[in-house]
Amino acid sequence: MKIYEGCFILSNAGKETEVKDLIDSIEKQIRDTGGKTLKIQRMDKRPFARVTGKIDGGYYVNYVFEMEPEKLNAFRDKFKLNEGIYRLMISEAGEGAAEREPTQGPETHEAVA
Repeated sequence: MKIYEGCFILSNAGKETEVKDLIDSIEKQIRDTGGKTLKIQRMDKRPFARVTGKIDGGYYVNYVFEMEPEKLNAFRDKFKLNEGIYRLMISEAGEGAAEREPTQGPETHEAVA
């Protein structure tokens, strides 16, 4: 198993309860794909630097998880048609990823685990 870090930008069009349900749903998808969630970092709602459409911001959530490399594409594909997820980026994380704080831009937001 490898450790991955996935940054999900959730659409802010819904209500706060829908965002919480979506966060829980992503964690369930990690488990259902045979992975294990090591850390969830909720980085709150942030505006986009460049607005390209109707959405001007989103809820950023960072997941650190373990998963077999051959299952990663199947996991990523589950979110392609999900309208609640605006963007997603998954990268391989190094050792100690679960202990690190998420990388933050000029604005500082405290991450809540």
